[in-house]
Amino acid sequence: MAHHPPDWRRHQAPSLDEIAAIGRAAFAALPDEFRALTGEIPIQVADFPEREVLDELGIESEFGLLGLFQGFGLAHASAVPYTGEMPNMIWLYRRPILDYWADHDDTLGGIVTHVLIHEIGHHFGLSDDDMEEIERGAG
Repeated sequence: MAHHPPDWRRHQAPSLDEIAAIGRAAFAALPDEFRALTGEIPIQVADFPEREVLDELGIESEFGLLGLFQGFGLAHASAVPYTGEMPNMIWLYRRPILDYWADHDDTLGGIVTHVLIHEIGHHFGLSDDDMEEIERGAG
């Protein structure tokens, strides 16, 4: 029986909305205790981080940042928001994520899960060992 390869003419890289859906599903699959650090949090997706964000973090390449946690965790948030305080959110950067995916053997969902865990974990001061344990728990 002849093997026919898939018709690749119809395949496209995941869109911003598709990366957002992967991010929401990955976040929902994280352990409850870990998700409780942030509460309900919107996941935003952009093709690349803004130049100001890269400059602030000292990152040269627009491909050098896969995600970012912005805001305060529940433990750091005040009962009354400060004027002009931005809401908590997680940013996923589609093009750097896809570039990383192309160069590694990880699944796209695995990469997005890793980014979420590390962005939240670093923000809350978790150790790399803690985050590796959370990743194992997230499957």
